[in-house]
Amino acid sequence: MNRVILIKYGELTTKKGNRNFFVGLLYKSIENKLKNYDVKIYKDLSRMYIEFDENDLDKILERINKVFGIHEYLVAYKVNTNEEEIKSKVIEIVKEEKFNSFKVETKRSYKEFPFKSLDFSRQVGGLILKNIDDIHVDVHNPDLTVNIEIRKDFTYIYTNYYYGLGGYPNNTLGKGLLMLSGGIDSPVAAYLAIKRGVHIEAIYFEAIPHTSINARNKVIELCKKLSIYTSSIKLHIVPFTEIQEAIYKTADQDYVITIMRRMMYRIAERMAKRRKCLAIVNGESIGQVASQTLTSMKVINSVTNYPVVRPVACLDKLEIMEIARKIDTYNISILPYEDCCTVFVPKHPVINPKLSLCLEMEERFDYQELIDKTLKNIKTITITEDDKKEFEDLL
Repeated sequence: MNRVILIKYGELTTKKGNRNFFVGLLYKSIENKLKNYDVKIYKDLSRMYIEFDENDLDKILERINKVFGIHEYLVAYKVNTNEEEIKSKVIEIVKEEKFNSFKVETKRSYKEFPFKSLDFSRQVGGLILKNIDDIHVDVHNPDLTVNIEIRKDFTYIYTNYYYGLGGYPNNTLGKGLLMLSGGIDSPVAAYLAIKRGVHIEAIYFEAIPHTSINARNKVIELCKKLSIYTSSIKLHIVPFTEIQEAIYKTADQDYVITIMRRMMYRIAERMAKRRKCLAIVNGESIGQVASQTLTSMKVINSVTNYPVVRPVACLDKLEIMEIARKIDTYNISILPYEDCCTVFVPKHPVINPKLSLCLEMEERFDYQELIDKTLKNIKTITITEDDKKEFEDLL
């Protein structure tokens, strides 16, 4: 049987004059995801069609399920737009199915086909009743729905479909720099940003020997998981030790985290500009920790006028954890290796910091010189989902 994978765009069809741009990027995303398979991909403004080797079907569907910009995808039988061919194929298909109730839904985009959609559905439904015993029509809650899409050259018939990830294709809206900590929240924030068409580069702050190589490797593994949804992820590793030690020595203990986050934002902004990123992305969730109260966020954010996107800001922890499990980052994130956001956490961090006190404490050391030095020593690696490199040259 001649089958094709049919891709439905969903939200992309609302883009009117820009639809070609969005569909073109989705085409490139699917082409890249399936580059190791023998496929042919065709597109128009409302559908995409993939011819495939039947032996690869399950693997291809698994990879398509990781592409943003797809509303639905399905495997359809492709026949000539001819009344008898369509009916014959429908009977052939339903004889392979197990069901007690069914309905037929016809969409006729080719208006020269001699029957209207509802009339043809009734004809096909009657034919099914004649050929299959002990079944009945149920238009509200059927066991089986036979979908018929009639187009000019070909007609597509299918009984099952799958929901895609939705959103926009990767890199539709430019790059964002993700502040990736290694915890549960920031990988989820990355996933949600990627879903909206943001291509992610990541920045990770480490403070060796206070943080371990295991903590870095944890972040690398998270990038591998996230790169499933992109072609690759660049990870910028920031040597934050000197800055963090200077803060710990000079700042009031309850302000250590606040000052540290302000330094991170300064560095992130510089890197975002260097890498031509249009925004900073992070996993801050309102009220979750001391540095994420609205007062803290306002004081910390005051060091930059760069756009800061917080995809999980209004999600609670259980919602974030649910997404983390869905994208398979949760078990990595909970590995017990501290990052520099947790290694120096005071017993009672300030939850309503004052900007004037932050500015006073920052005058106690030459943070600008340390930031300049740190920026010169950032190391960048490119990570893909099947990367086997150990990145030993970073040790």
